[in-house]
Amino acid sequence: MRPGEPIAAGETEEVTCGRLLRALPLVIVLTFAAASCGSDQSSGPGFTPDGNIVEATFDFTIPLGAGDALDAGEPLEILPAELNVTVGETIRIVNDDDRGHNIGPWFVGPEETLTQQFSSPGEFEGVCTVHPSGQLVLVVSEA
Repeated sequence: MRPGEPIAAGETEEVTCGRLLRALPLVIVLTFAAASCGSDQSSGPGFTPDGNIVEATFDFTIPLGAGDALDAGEPLEILPAELNVTVGETIRIVNDDDRGHNIGPWFVGPEETLTQQFSSPGEFEGVCTVHPSGQLVLVVSEA
């Protein structure tokens, strides 16, 4: 049988290593797509970006030099280890540092400001580079 030739009923096609390698990217993409479709996001809180917030319910600033302080082993406690909020409240995180920081479900890049409104209840636990525990638990409750 030649490449591209149809397979007749009852015949089998030899699968070569090259064919498997060519099919591998498609298999990987389909696997990740299936996994993301089946993930349950309903338990996590909802966020709505809101750049129009004048005064946030929770306001935090990461100072310039925070990353250098972390590199030097100095613990930072800019946010609490657990943040309990209600739907409708807002958070603003101003990053005055020259490097980005992970703060629970968010990444705030250097010299960026993140402003979000909590839109649905849920709980999230994630990495927080500006807390000594290295973790942030975010609990959003109904108003």
